[in-house]
Amino acid sequence: MLRFTNCQAPNAEAHFGAIAAYLARKLGIEHEHVQVPDWRAREAALFRGEVQVGWVCGLPYVLEADRPGSSIELLAAPVMADSRYEGKPVYFSDVVVRAQEPVGDFLDLRDKRWAFNEPHSHSGYNITRYMLASKGLDGSFFAQRVEAGSHERALRLLLRGRIDATALDSTVLETELKNDPRLGEQVRIIEAWGPSPIPPWVVHRSLSVELQSRLRGALVNMHADPEGAALLASGRMKQFVAVADRDYDAIRGMYNKGKTIQFLEI
Repeated sequence: MLRFTNCQAPNAEAHFGAIAAYLARKLGIEHEHVQVPDWRAREAALFRGEVQVGWVCGLPYVLEADRPGSSIELLAAPVMADSRYEGKPVYFSDVVVRAQEPVGDFLDLRDKRWAFNEPHSHSGYNITRYMLASKGLDGSFFAQRVEAGSHERALRLLLRGRIDATALDSTVLETELKNDPRLGEQVRIIEAWGPSPIPPWVVHRSLSVELQSRLRGALVNMHADPEGAALLASGRMKQFVAVADRDYDAIRGMYNKGKTIQFLEI
């Protein structure tokens, strides 16, 4: 039994589950899609080896990979289909405000209310601290800093007027816009940070090298299989590609530059 879990945004859950089922069929093995409510529990189960395959944010990946006795290996990473990704395994952090707000760029957000999804996120939290540090600023730049719990909830808080701006994973925002095209008239992107290395699929090292190789092969060859290509397209993906640990050095660099920024509310 091969167990899969998604540690990405809730709006990616169905697509992740469909890919997991596809891989299990191709490999001829039984599988389970683990969907406990708390993504932190999913991630912990993956790092302990209770779940063998997962889709994780780049920040938790590098922090775990750099830990002595690290438990995970990279499998592959998706390449999104939209032209803004230029055929590379990258994504952006889109800084969004309500459409009617008279805000030109990030510096116009001084003394505004900002939401981040959660402190283990690269696209919502890590890169925000990096951008502040790069501009010689700190968390006091914002009047209020709100931990929303997810990108989707941060977007809802923005739409309700509870916050003034947030940084959203571009793939999450694109899914929300696909599900509700009216959002395009309600929010406006003022900056796009990145590109950053996209969240990878990883495997626990307890899985045999042979099975790891078969999983990686099935992922990177999905686009060459009509069923796999259709499944990728349903999630706005072009293909999966092999990635190496060094491909995530950009996230390490941003983490090291921004980690001194005090950002969580006291």
